[in-house]
Amino acid sequence: MGLEDEIEEIEDEIANTPYNKSTEAHIGRLKSKLAEKKEKLETQQSGSGGGGGYSVEKHGDATVALVGFPSVGKSSLLNSLTNAESETGSYEFTTLDVNPGMLNHRGANIQLLDVPGLIEGAAAGKGGGQQVLAVVRNADLIIYMLSVFELEQYDRLQEELYDINIRVDQEPPKVTVRPKIKDGIKITSSTEQDLDEDTIKQVIREHGYVNAVVNLQENVTIDRLVDGLMDNREYIPSITCVNKVDLIDPDYKETVDEQLRERDLDPEEVTFISAEEEKGLDVLKDRIWERLGLIRVYMDKPGRGIDWEEPLVIEQGTTVGEAIGKLGGEMEERFRFARVTGPSAAHDQQQVGKDHVLEDEDVLKLILRR
Repeated sequence: MGLEDEIEEIEDEIANTPYNKSTEAHIGRLKSKLAEKKEKLETQQSGSGGGGGYSVEKHGDATVALVGFPSVGKSSLLNSLTNAESETGSYEFTTLDVNPGMLNHRGANIQLLDVPGLIEGAAAGKGGGQQVLAVVRNADLIIYMLSVFELEQYDRLQEELYDINIRVDQEPPKVTVRPKIKDGIKITSSTEQDLDEDTIKQVIREHGYVNAVVNLQENVTIDRLVDGLMDNREYIPSITCVNKVDLIDPDYKETVDEQLRERDLDPEEVTFISAEEEKGLDVLKDRIWERLGLIRVYMDKPGRGIDWEEPLVIEQGTTVGEAIGKLGGEMEERFRFARVTGPSAAHDQQQVGKDHVLEDEDVLKLILRR
């Protein structure tokens, strides 16, 4: 029996086992075994080339993957937002390869990847799907692109990404495991757990731990516990974008909103656009910026003054020291202190050290040793 058959057999057993307290530990063991076998299969496929894959080098300040099924308008959106020229048409599989473009917004260079249209079964390798999804795993942000007439595609996209270990809009589980030499498995928790201790221990053992201290800082489900034990999960934020809104009657918008709420999507947080008519794109650009958590820092350069044209684009929470690291060169070694004017400063030209946390539209002046 091959790995694919073993995986299918375990998935069938999970699907056919009713979930209750008496079956909880058994399902936990099955899900752990399933995760291990999927990881082994993934390693085998990547080692054998997996059909060539889609290797796209990351450029710019951040990378965004446009994810959607064929012919939802990803290529048109990419062309409208960037300098890319993607082949477009009204037939399926019109995007034949990963097509990158660069969005320039608020001084940032944001790489957008028009990923080949996903089809159901992509995570299992159908239609070269695993190679396509591998590109998504390296993105900093995912844009779910849906047709206003086919919002049910969101459910299938969620499933496909979950199946290749992408956890969208989730934080990594607060689970730590510290192996030890003896005394078996000890569970410590900072909060009450719904899973009983025996189930947790059986899941831990299924992952090869015999002696360990396991610390849980959240109320974990079996899936979250398994995720916390695996190191091949990617945690990526997302935006949902609904295209072709120019083709619906105003009265139909209420139906659209209802379908979104059924999927736990707040219509106020969904971006409605027409890529063809270039409507709603400014709102989408701003939401991309905000979801990526980027900020601009303007450098006050010796003898040249403040560079307002090309800011240093960094993530929220970045310190002066980390900003210097991004600038590169000898600045880190020569650094004495910095002066900051702007939202993060108590006053203009505040003298700060490397630990100072910068905010959007700060002006930063580095004082260096000669």
